[in-house]
Amino acid sequence: ELVESGGGLVQPGGSLRLSCTASRRPISHYGMGWFRQAPGTEREFVAAISGSGGTTYSADSVKGRFFISRDNTKNTLYLQMNSLKAEDTAVYYCAAAYGASIKTVEADFGSWGQGTQVTVSS
Repeated sequence: ELVESGGGLVQPGGSLRLSCTASRRPISHYGMGWFRQAPGTEREFVAAISGSGGTTYSADSVKGRFFISRDNTKNTLYLQMNSLKAEDTAVYYCAAAYGASIKTVEADFGSWGQGTQVTVSS
């Protein structure tokens, strides 16, 4: 089971750090990712990281602003979000991929959290 936390209301230009903790299986065995879904839109890829943490990849829309990381000793995935914009407003989901390599396609992820709301507004 994956549980996200850290969402909330933040002003444009602000920062938030999302966390995703796994309670049943060691996440070190899995590539992990963050996705988001804004109202009226499809869920979209945000960032991904390999099981070891050695490889990361981010969507162009967040590159240089969002940073994905993981602490396998704490069984936790993170998403540091900086310079937030109104268009970053969405429900953010963490997900565990099939296998330890990095994945970016939604269909390659088998376990999902319930999501955490991020709202960027003044």
